[in-house]
Amino acid sequence: MKPKGIIYFTLFILLFWSVSVFAQFTPEEIAEREEIEEFLKTAKIVQHEKIGEGVTKPRRLYLQEGDMEMSGCWKNPTGIQGGALEGWQYEIAAYEMDKLLGLNMIPPTVQRVFKLKRGSLQYWITSEMSELDRYKKEIDIPPEHLEAWSKTKYIMRAFDCIIGNDDRTKQNTRYTKDWRIILIDHSRCFRSSEHWVENLPFGKNGFKQPAQIRTLPRAFVERIKALNYKNIQKAVGISLKDSEIKAVLARKDLLVKEIDDLIMEKGEDEVLY
Repeated sequence: MKPKGIIYFTLFILLFWSVSVFAQFTPEEIAEREEIEEFLKTAKIVQHEKIGEGVTKPRRLYLQEGDMEMSGCWKNPTGIQGGALEGWQYEIAAYEMDKLLGLNMIPPTVQRVFKLKRGSLQYWITSEMSELDRYKKEIDIPPEHLEAWSKTKYIMRAFDCIIGNDDRTKQNTRYTKDWRIILIDHSRCFRSSEHWVENLPFGKNGFKQPAQIRTLPRAFVERIKALNYKNIQKAVGISLKDSEIKAVLARKDLLVKEIDDLIMEKGEDEVLY
C-alpha cells in the first residue's frame, strides 16, 4: 500500500538570498505544518514496514484518517546503540529547535506510540538523493544552485553546533529535485559531556571540520543570540533534560564568539548578509 498523499507538504527553501535571509517555508507551508503534526500524532496506523537503513532500526508507518493518508519514519532508540548514545526524543527536540531558529529544514516530527513503545515519528519526505549518493556518483551542484547550496551548508553547520550533533553524515543530508537541503536523523544530538560544552564540531577550531563556517544570515545570528533557557525549554518541552539545555546555551556562547571573531577578522559585511 502506498500513501496517496492527500496532504502535500512541500519542503521549501528560498534560493533568492537577497529576499530571504535564510531557509524558510512559505506561509502556506507553515500553516500546513501544524495539521501534519496533529495527523502524525492521532491518525490510525494501517500498515508498517522495516526501512532497512540505520542502526536504530527505523520503521515506516502508514497513516490514514478518512480519505487522508500519509506516512512517517518511526524510531525509538535509547541508550548505547552501535557504539553511540542514541535517543528518539532528540529527533523531536531537533525539530523544535529548527522551528525556534526559523530554519525549517527538518520535517515535522512528533512523539508517537507504536506497539506500546514511545518513539519519534517524522513526516516522510521524498528526496532525490542523499549527499552520499551525490558524492559516489560525482554529481556536481548545478551552477544556478551553487551559491544557495554553499550558504545553506554553513547554516547547517552552525545549527549542528547549537544542537550538538554527533552524526551529520552524507547519508542524512538529503536533496530534493531542485537541490534544496533537507536534514534528517537527529537521534545523536544534544550532547552534554564536557567535550561538547567546551568545543564546537565546526568552526575555526572545530573538532570535526575546522574553518567551515564562513558566512551566515544576520537574522539567523540574531536568533542564535536570543536563545535562553526559558525559550528553549518552552520549545522542546520534556524532550531535553536540564543539563542538555544548559549545554545548548554553552555552545551558543562559543558559536557567538566564533562569529564575532570572524567578523573582527574579515569585516561584518564579509560574514553577515
